[in-house]
Amino acid sequence: MLTVWGRATSSNVQAVMWTIGELGLAHVRHDLGHVHGGLDTPEYKAMNPNGLVPTVRDGDGAPMWESAAIVRYLAAKYGDETFWPRDPDARVRLDMWAEWIKTTFGPHFGGQVFWPLIGRPLAGGPEALAEAIEALKPLARMLDARIGAGPYLAGEHLSFADMIVGVQLYRYYTLDFDRARTPALDAYYARLCARPAYREHAMVSYDSLRIAP
Repeated sequence: MLTVWGRATSSNVQAVMWTIGELGLAHVRHDLGHVHGGLDTPEYKAMNPNGLVPTVRDGDGAPMWESAAIVRYLAAKYGDETFWPRDPDARVRLDMWAEWIKTTFGPHFGGQVFWPLIGRPLAGGPEALAEAIEALKPLARMLDARIGAGPYLAGEHLSFADMIVGVQLYRYYTLDFDRARTPALDAYYARLCARPAYREHAMVSYDSLRIAP
């Protein structure tokens, strides 16, 4: 039994929960963070010194934190060859895109587009937001080119990398802003939306995160 600490509205928690859902793993999740609080208690800090979510414990194992590391752990332990390729050469071709989404696309989209659009303005105001949206377009086109005919990052089969890359797209596609033309990425997102585990764990309303003007 997996125990997950973290609110459903966290995109990092969503990546872990989507992985759990796709792998069909028994679990229990506790809402922590944001309006739920609980991250600054001594008990939680003993598990996760960062005081962030998610934290996961697999049975009686040691607590794990950092969502991408947890996804990789679950994939390696419970996934089959298609979900977690055992061949390092095959795996790295997926993993570099999982890293790219966490280090390049995700921080730009989250910090420069998502949060400003839901109520945390950029220091430069509307002009800075417009520039950030334009700067996001070539990144989206890079991902579009990588997806190609897909249907997934590894081809015919869903993999651990989709968990880390695809979880970003619900917010990307449901916010109202001028996105790049990306037909392959659009089709990829539509395929993810057809998956029950994605609908349950990644397509989570972010209205509670909006900041009142």
